[in-house]
Amino acid sequence: MPEGTARIGWNFHLETMPQPVPSEAVSALEGQPEAAPHGPFTSIRRLLPPAQVIRFLLVGVWNTAFALVLSTLLVALYSRILPHRWILFTADFASITSKPIAITMAFLCYKHFVFHTKGNYLKEWLRCFAVYGVGTLPELVALPLVTKFFLLFPLGFLNPLFRRMHILHPAPVLAILVVAVFTAIYSYFAHKKFSFKR
Repeated sequence: MPEGTARIGWNFHLETMPQPVPSEAVSALEGQPEAAPHGPFTSIRRLLPPAQVIRFLLVGVWNTAFALVLSTLLVALYSRILPHRWILFTADFASITSKPIAITMAFLCYKHFVFHTKGNYLKEWLRCFAVYGVGTLPELVALPLVTKFFLLFPLGFLNPLFRRMHILHPAPVLAILVVAVFTAIYSYFAHKKFSFKR
């Protein structure tokens, strides 16, 4: 029987004296960080801290509602003063003229309620304009196309609601709503990584 072991029933060997672990191995183990979480969605979870995403979504709902109301009022105004042949571009005109006000509102809400940054008002405000400026060109291309898409469908059931707001057809407003969803996804990552980068 080997030295340092005791024989017990059924041929099992039990160590009577545990062997010491070399000090180099202990210090090497202590210095290692815990294993990082892994899996297919790990990188997405790192990009989207839950509390920040929830705050972003709540503020985004407010910003989207504010921008939609403002854009809808401007669509109503342009529907009255522009000829009907310009209907495809009504959403574009409304988007361009509402942008500065909507961006300023979004900037203040994101700064104070989502990313909690201090100072740097002018720098971050200009960065917000840069973020939305980059997104404006695809938006201006998409809006007439999405408006044209909605013009293909009979949306007569929505007409009474929109006629009360002096909007001849709901297509431009629906186009603004659809494009706003994609803008929200893009703007979260752009603001997190650029506008309000710490």
